[in-house]
Parts: sequence; structure tokens; C-alpha cells
Amino acid sequence: MKKIERLLLRAKKISKKQLMFRFSELTINPIYHQLKRKRIIRNISEDFESFSSDFNLLSRNQEWYIENCKEFTNIIEEADKMERNIFNLLGTNDVQFNNKIPWNFDFKTNFSWPNGTYYKDINLIDLNNRADVKIPWELSRFHHLFTLGKAYFLTNNEKYALKFKEQIEDWIAENPYEESINWTSTMDVSIRAVNWIAVYSFFKNSPSINSDFWKNFNSSLYQHGIYIFKNLENKGYFTGNHYLSNIVGLIWLGLYFKGYKYKNILNNHDKWLEKGLKEIENEMIVQTNTDGTNYEASTSYHRLVTEFFLFTAIICKKYNVNLSEFYNKKLEDMVEFIYYITKPNGNSPIIGDADDGRLLILSSYYSWDRRDFNNILIIAGIYFNRNDFLDIGMKYGDDVLWLHSKSIDNSENTGKVARLTSKKYEHGGYYILRNSSVYVSIRCGELSFRGEGTHSHNDQLSIELNVGGKDFFIDPGTYTYTSDYIMRNFFRSTRMHNTVQINNKEQNNFEEKELFYMAEETFSECLTFDENEFSGYHKGYYSELGVYHQRKITLEKKCIFINDTIFNESSHNKNGLLVQTRFILDPAVEILSHDDKTIYLKNEKVEIKLWNLHPQSNYSIDSTVISKAYGVLESSKVITFESLGEGLDFKIEMVL
Repeated sequence: MKKIERLLLRAKKISKKQLMFRFSELTINPIYHQLKRKRIIRNISEDFESFSSDFNLLSRNQEWYIENCKEFTNIIEEADKMERNIFNLLGTNDVQFNNKIPWNFDFKTNFSWPNGTYYKDINLIDLNNRADVKIPWELSRFHHLFTLGKAYFLTNNEKYALKFKEQIEDWIAENPYEESINWTSTMDVSIRAVNWIAVYSFFKNSPSINSDFWKNFNSSLYQHGIYIFKNLENKGYFTGNHYLSNIVGLIWLGLYFKGYKYKNILNNHDKWLEKGLKEIENEMIVQTNTDGTNYEASTSYHRLVTEFFLFTAIICKKYNVNLSEFYNKKLEDMVEFIYYITKPNGNSPIIGDADDGRLLILSSYYSWDRRDFNNILIIAGIYFNRNDFLDIGMKYGDDVLWLHSKSIDNSENTGKVARLTSKKYEHGGYYILRNSSVYVSIRCGELSFRGEGTHSHNDQLSIELNVGGKDFFIDPGTYTYTSDYIMRNFFRSTRMHNTVQINNKEQNNFEEKELFYMAEETFSECLTFDENEFSGYHKGYYSELGVYHQRKITLEKKCIFINDTIFNESSHNKNGLLVQTRFILDPAVEILSHDDKTIYLKNEKVEIKLWNLHPQSNYSIDSTVISKAYGVLESSKVITFESLGEGLDFKIEMVL
């Protein structure tokens, strides 16, 4: 033992005292943590014998909500499915658990994470198996509860209250504080806390739910707050949506427990609210670019972060907690970005990563379209008194009912959707060319997290094309994260975007198993932008091939011209360059016919003609896959044009 000890001391250059401390960390700490957790749980449980929160999401009586709810039938149908333990989980609709809900289980791979294990000792991810930790996390976010709560509040049917009670009790029993997979992500702990708090108003007066339940419910919620406060996800160089979710959770928990006088609990919930309010103001500065875009460079994460900021602002306003004028102005800019980037069909282009993340799902739990961000527009339309936002988001009128306690109908808005113009978001790297017939979005900007590429794809100068309100060229999405690193890399690769690839190289190189890192190599830049034209370039191929890719897009009334130019500073390899331009089709697009230079495409009643204007090029039409939601694959087609050493030119026009 002494010989081993001497070797360790010499190898690690630490003192004997330090060595003994490290030994105690391994042998004593697990026992210490277990005793500490038991003490926290005991003290909290004693404190909540008689606590009842004043938190109330609902500002009107039941009769008013019944009278104004336009989605009553759909709410009941969905709640009845939830009452039978049927869920929508990351690409798999109607997942039914017949008996107990397996809260720590990936049903796709039959893999379970251990319960009763200290959360820091649980291995979340093993790239050698296909288990996806996001599945138990998603289920344990409890997004379905809001619909279950609405159904109970509108009907007084106790079966919904009993299902709520059953699921909460079972989750608490199966997920001891800090001892399951569902205590390993502070983001998910925070979102779960918000969802539990949001539905409290629906169930608090149920005669089927006794005081013992509410004691356990409130005790667990307080444990959530303690956990979040000591596990904030702000340890890296950049903060992101994870840390923002943490402080949102602290604000909601602080408001829920506001005014509560504790006896045994050392943690002060007033500090959660204070911390949350201070940090949410700071994160609005850190995470939001000056043009209102989010610095994670993903439209889906922009939607998620906007929900965090917006829903929390609404709750703060309801409880007379004032956020700054700066905060509200930046939030309005964030919503305006969603307004402008929305396509004529009501969907947003899915640029960068997408994992279906939400804070609250207020409606259409089973059927919400992951590309439709319009619920934010109508909720923000009321908050900011913006009729233009309301016009686009009218189909989500019932969301306003529950968050704002306000009913709107078509007579309360202008009835006309404004004609949106071309718009640039240079700090976020998004450019939109549009007229009455054609919409083109162009990606040209910094990678996420100021160049770290955490949620970025190799999509520089990639486009989405919508003509006559129908999608033709689309970004294929994300599909998955850690459950299949090969597919993760495939979907973020250059070949899976509507841009140019040279010699099969990546725009930005990435390591096979570094799934959330892509160091900036493209350094793209917009050269010109106006109502009818965009031009820009990137340097992604320069270090390996000595070339730049420049793309120019010109918008005319019912057509666009695309010019891809390769600037070659290494003339000796000019003839060795294979230049490929790809266009990935929406699955609804039909290929009507094609010849040497022309391809006819159709989506429902809209037809376009794609001209290849380069005389020395050829093309192929191949099968591919796209993903409009996390975990979902659809078959589609990709058109690939090729030339040697030179760029390509295209004309795309609407067939009248």
C-alpha cells in the first residue's frame, strides 16, 4: 500500500493530504450525498403540510373559458388519448403504455437507464448503442399535461384530474430526487417544473386530489428549484438555450412560491426569482443579436428561445414583475424575425439543428407542425398590440385564451395579411428575397455560438424555395442527435443542403463523434442585398482547394436566376475540381418531365421549370431522405448538377 501510495504521489505530484481527500471523495461522498438528499426531502415534506400557492394562470371564471373555447372537441379527443397513456414522443405518434409509464425507457431500442443511481454517476450517452436519452427526457417534460388540464377545467370530469394525479405520483415515486436519468439535465428539470406549474391552476380545486398529493407535488417542485439553482448550465464559454431554460424555471418557481414562509429549507426561493430576473435580462443581451436573431444560428432554436423569453414575460406581467424596456424591444425584434422568415404557406424554413424543443405546448399536442411557428406570432400580437402578428397566427386563437385570458376572432384583426418585402438579417445570417409569387431564403452567416458550430450545419449559401405558396427546395432538417452519429453527421453535411459542394469536401470540417462542434472555416459574407438581389461568398474550400464559392440570386416577378461562381486561386488544379450543386425537393414535389437542360416540377397545382444554363454540365435525379420532425424520415428526391472546374447557372420560373 505504501509503495502504491508513493508512486501515486510522485506521478500526480499531490500531497498525502490531497490523496486522502480524493480517496474520501470516492468512498464517503456517495453516502454523504444520499444522506443529504434524504434530509432535504424530509425537511421540504414537513414544510409543505399546509402550503397552497397563489399562482393562477387563469384570470376569468370557468364559464367564460367554456363560452370562448373554439377547440373544445379537439381538446377532449386529445385528453381522452392522454387518459389512456398515449403520447407523442420525438417522431413516434400514439406511443401507448398499457400499465405503468416507463419514465427511464427508450421504447425504440428497449434500453433503460438505471434508477436509484446518483445523477452524476449515470452515463447519458453511448455512441455505440442507439438509445436516445431525449426520449425519457421528452416524456418527463410533461408537455401533454396542458391539454389534460384544459379538458378537466372545461368539463369537471374527474377522470382527467385522476390521471394527472396518477402520473405525477408515479413520476415522483419512480424518479427519486437526484436518482434517475430525469435528474441529469437541468434544462429538462426546468421545463418539467414550468409545465407542472402551468397546469396547477386547472387542477387545484379538484375534489379528487387531496392535501397529501399537493404536499408531495409542492415538495417535488421545490426539489426542482434546489436542483436547478445548484446545477445551472452556464459553465462553458457560451451560454445558450439550456441556461436560459434554467433561469426561466427559476422565475416560474419563484413566482409559484412567492410569499411562502419556509421553516426547514435552507434554500431561499426568493433568491431564485431574483437570480432569474437578473439573468434573463442579461441573456437577452448575450443570446440575441442586434437584429433580433438568436446566436445559435438555428430557426428552431430561435423559436424555442423566443418561447422562453415571451411566455415568461407574459407571466411576469401578470404578477406585476416588470422587465426592462430593452428586454421587451429585443423580444419584439425576435418575434418580428419569425414574422419575416415565415413562408407563404405559414411554415418557417428549418435552418440548422431542430429537436422539436418547446417550453409549453398549449394546443395540438399530437399534431403540431414542427415548421409552424405561428403560435408565437398570435401570442406576441396580443402582448405587443401588433395586428400584423395576429393576422398570420389566427389559427392559434385558443392559445391566446389560456395565456392572455383574451378571446379574439376575425373581427378583431385587419383581416389582411400584409405583403411582406425582402429582408436581411445580417447578424443572424438569414436573407429573404420575396415578391407576390416567389420566396427564397438564403443562409449566409456566422456559425452558432460565435463560430463554434454547436447547432450549425454545412449550409452556407443554401436556399429554400417556395413558389406560388408551395415548397419546392427545402432544407432536409436534422433527424437525430446522439442515437445515430452517422445519420447526425449525414444531415449536417454539405451534400444535404441546397448549395455547392466541391470535390466532395465539407464547407466546415467536423470530427465524426464530436456531434456538437464544427469550427468556423466558411467565414461567409453578404456582398450585396436589395429587394431583388442577393450575392455572397464563403471561404470553406479555400484551405484545402484554394477556391471560394460565390452565389448570386436575382429575383424577378415569377422567376429567379442562380449564378454559382468558383473563384480559383490555384489554377493548376482547375480541371480537377468537381463542382456539384444540389436541390433537395419537398416530398410533395413531382418530377413531371426532364430533358438535357430542363426539368419540370410540380407541387399540387403549381408548376416550375428549372433550366440548367451551363453548356458543359450534366445532372442526375436520385433518392434521398428528409426529416420534418425529430426522429422522422421521409423519402424524397435530390437533383444534382455537375461541372468540372467551373460554376453553374440556373433559371427557375413559374409555369403559367
